[in-house]
Amino acid sequence: MRDKKQFEVPLENLRRKCECEDELDFFGKSQEVPQLDAIVGQDRVIKSMQFGLNMTMDGYNIFVVGPVGTGKYQYAKEVVTRVAASRPVPDDWCYIHNFTNMDRPIAVSLPAGRGREFQKDMETVVHEIRNAVRKAYDSSEYELKKAKIYETFQTKMEELYQIIKTRALEEGFAVNSASMKFVFIPLHDGTPFTPEEYYKLPMEERQEINERRQRLWKNLDKVMRDAQNSEKEVTEQIIKLDRETAFLTAQPFVVSLKEKYEKFPLIIQYLDSVHGDISDNNAAFSGPDTGPAPVSNLRPKGEQDEEEDPTVDIASALNPDQGGIFTRYKVNLFINNENQKGAPVIAESNPYYYNLFGKIEYKSQIWATTTDFTMIKPGSVQMANGGYLILQAKDLLTDPFVWDALKKALKYKRAVVENIGEQYRTVPTITLKPEPIPMDVKVILVGSPLFYMIFSSDEDFQKLFKVKVDFDYEIPRNRENLGKYVSFVDSVCKENSLMHFDRTGMAEIIEYGSRMVEDQTKLSTRFDEIRELIHESVALAKMDGAESVSVSYVKDALRERKYRFSKLENKIQEEILNKNLIIDTEGTAVGQINGLFVMQASEYSFGVPARITAITHVGRGGVTHVERETDMSGNIHSKGVLTLTGYLCAKLAQIKPLSFTAQVTFEQVYEGVEGDSASSAELYAILSSLSGVGIKQSFAVTGSVDQMGDIQPIGGVNEKIEGFFDICNAKGLTGEQAVMIPSRNVDNLMLKEEVVEAVRNGKFHIYAIDRVEEGIELLTGVPAGETGEDGNYPQDSVFYLANKKSQDYSKFLEIPTVKTTL
Repeated sequence: MRDKKQFEVPLENLRRKCECEDELDFFGKSQEVPQLDAIVGQDRVIKSMQFGLNMTMDGYNIFVVGPVGTGKYQYAKEVVTRVAASRPVPDDWCYIHNFTNMDRPIAVSLPAGRGREFQKDMETVVHEIRNAVRKAYDSSEYELKKAKIYETFQTKMEELYQIIKTRALEEGFAVNSASMKFVFIPLHDGTPFTPEEYYKLPMEERQEINERRQRLWKNLDKVMRDAQNSEKEVTEQIIKLDRETAFLTAQPFVVSLKEKYEKFPLIIQYLDSVHGDISDNNAAFSGPDTGPAPVSNLRPKGEQDEEEDPTVDIASALNPDQGGIFTRYKVNLFINNENQKGAPVIAESNPYYYNLFGKIEYKSQIWATTTDFTMIKPGSVQMANGGYLILQAKDLLTDPFVWDALKKALKYKRAVVENIGEQYRTVPTITLKPEPIPMDVKVILVGSPLFYMIFSSDEDFQKLFKVKVDFDYEIPRNRENLGKYVSFVDSVCKENSLMHFDRTGMAEIIEYGSRMVEDQTKLSTRFDEIRELIHESVALAKMDGAESVSVSYVKDALRERKYRFSKLENKIQEEILNKNLIIDTEGTAVGQINGLFVMQASEYSFGVPARITAITHVGRGGVTHVERETDMSGNIHSKGVLTLTGYLCAKLAQIKPLSFTAQVTFEQVYEGVEGDSASSAELYAILSSLSGVGIKQSFAVTGSVDQMGDIQPIGGVNEKIEGFFDICNAKGLTGEQAVMIPSRNVDNLMLKEEVVEAVRNGKFHIYAIDRVEEGIELLTGVPAGETGEDGNYPQDSVFYLANKKSQDYSKFLEIPTVKTTL
């Protein structure tokens, strides 16, 4: 029989204290330590991030992965910003009108700052050309040229008019004209007939007059065509004069601009197009009242109708929307990097489709919407071009269009501005298709391991995001990292103008960092939670008027935090104390044991004892579990139950079949059960039921077991111990209560001071074991028993009694044989 004291965990191993004088001897108060210049203890992260940022080949985008609260997003922003500051500033990008195909605006790049300059230059030159063209049309030179054209035209019209009058007179008609319409009035003795006189004529005479009129029209057909051609010629000459005047007037302005941008072929080509377009649309530059003179009247001077206004509005004829003429000469400064220092870093917090990839805006009008190239707006992808784009991985899954669009942009290295609806319309509509911009962006996705797993299922993901920056949730608890922990606290206090921590307060934060990862040799990297603890501790110290934050305020902050989240835990403890949930902490019972498990409630987890019972009876079913049979058991728990059968077979069924069925259940547990940390407790309950040896109910047990009987480590050991301790403490500590844990979990102990104090005073115990045999002896006070040379267990040992019961069961399962004689 082993001495139980050999399994008791030493007091100093229950919680690793941070010794201020030894471990924190390098500072008096946290503000005296050096400033934190790197992320705490994440060497793998630093090297991976540097590698990813230095790789310029395609596909080496970065996925920063780590547990929630490790500061990965903030770190990504900080390190990328530092690297980007040393990189060159990318070009500006502008969209300009495409004079060949107005639906496909042209993208042009210029050195940073030149985009704004080009935009202003175009505004200035168009304004200057408008003024210059208007003055040119008002000049005497222009008027003389135009007058000469009209004079020639009017002379020709006079000649033609005289020919018509002479021919008409020869045929006995006078001529009356109005707006290119000629009326031939018959004459009688040189005097025109009045309508009354004409209609009094005999029918034969009127018919003869009409025949002469028709003959006259036929004879004048060529003259009429000459008049019409002359009118067309003068119109073309006026238009040509206007075009030449506008072209020559704009030429010095355009040439000057071409000289300034001679290194940019696309802009030179664009300016040539602008020059030609100004010439073609000269009417818009001449002002609203400076169209060409009337040319649609063949009458000589002095014979036009005064009420008629035949002025031709050429501007309206060329383009009804005169505002659109000047819009086409504008420059859409799409991406402006004039104030950028280094490469851009865009951290997009709301990456829905249009925020990322830009959009084409529309202007609503009556019964219609319109757009043009000046309404093309950039997204984060375009603004990060030449630099870095940081995104939260989980946010990409909220918009169904984003991930596929991002993959295409990275794969083909083109930033396309396209409204979502255009690719899904069943009936095509007229819209803009801006020229895509060549894309050179390194994307940094930040997410938890869950989201990394989700994205990894995409076949394109591994090709596009080849660099994994993996944050660890824990770091070694060594002197270097202790210094960085102190520096972190210092940086938080300085950034937020908080009072600082003394050594005792800092020691408590370090101990809490170890408790978070349940490891005396490690510290947590979940700095978001540490930051919250700093703020809450400072708030309590400030309320108390303290000069610095000491250990008591940190403990108070932790206590207050637990109080805020522990409502469910308190309710369960209350049910146990009221005996609505049956948990015994005294006496012995056969086939019954206190198991331990962890419940998770939001951000708070706590340990709860559960009564596990086992009943054994004749049969060949091995171990059956009520939760498994009722589909309340998870896969891991089911595996743990099946493992018990292997161990029992090794101990009790080497020379005969297993001749019993053991039914195990968690009493008063009505939700699903997962995990194998209760498998050792279930095994102890089965052995107790088989052997008939009672188990001390003052014990609670945790630990998984393998088929060989080794006790394996589990998680949540601190919460489990404290959960049972709280129940025992509420019922009254007797000095017999204890928790039995795997010895491999001793390094995970970071128990609260209340538990440590109870152990120090001998009112509570914690035992650590390696084997099932050790555990059953502690629980029953009866030797477990080892097989002797004869293969039998020592009399009255637990396994002897269990084996004996199994043999008794087997007698009921034997099948009698019938002898036959041939």
